[in-house]
Amino acid sequence: MTNKPGLNLFNKNKKEETQETNEIKDTTDNLEEDVNDVTEDTDEQSEKIEDVQADNISKEFEALKENYEKLNNQYIRLMADFENFRKRQESERENLLKFGTENALKKMLEVLDNFERAEKALENIDDCKQHKESFILLHKQVNDVLSKLGLEEIEAKGKEFDPNFHDAVMQTPSEEYPEHTIIEELQKGYKMGDKVLRPSLVNVATGV
Repeated sequence: MTNKPGLNLFNKNKKEETQETNEIKDTTDNLEEDVNDVTEDTDEQSEKIEDVQADNISKEFEALKENYEKLNNQYIRLMADFENFRKRQESERENLLKFGTENALKKMLEVLDNFERAEKALENIDDCKQHKESFILLHKQVNDVLSKLGLEEIEAKGKEFDPNFHDAVMQTPSEEYPEHTIIEELQKGYKMGDKVLRPSLVNVATGV
């Protein structure tokens, strides 16, 4: 049987094409394997990165938690110290007020005793002058005791009106006194240190 040249050429070309196809397929398979290897490596690296990130987040969380607990404990101790301080201050203030009142009452007992003695002594005295002297003496003693406790009279008559210490219940036109000058004290005012216990009731001069 005679071989046809065209057929042989066809078979040769087909064989070469098959060989090239196989080579391309092998190359493609190799590339796919490389891609798969790279993908596996990438996935492995990604998992490692995620693990590292998760570990760092966990460490940061633990550090924040520890810092929070530390600050919270400090806050609780501070609040406890403040509450103890507040209670101690209240107790000291109550004791101070109690002691101050007790001390004042003890001093006034001496005045009360003198009033009782004077009352008994005046039962047999008809002389008004002696009554007056006894009254003046007792009044002075009361003033002395109150002064020792810190009581002070507020100066008024002849002074310039000061709303911090005086209460003007009257106003009188006057040519004798400058305007805003106190011309009469209607009731004494008292203070203790810088605290006004009772303002003076006064009559204040106005312009004519």
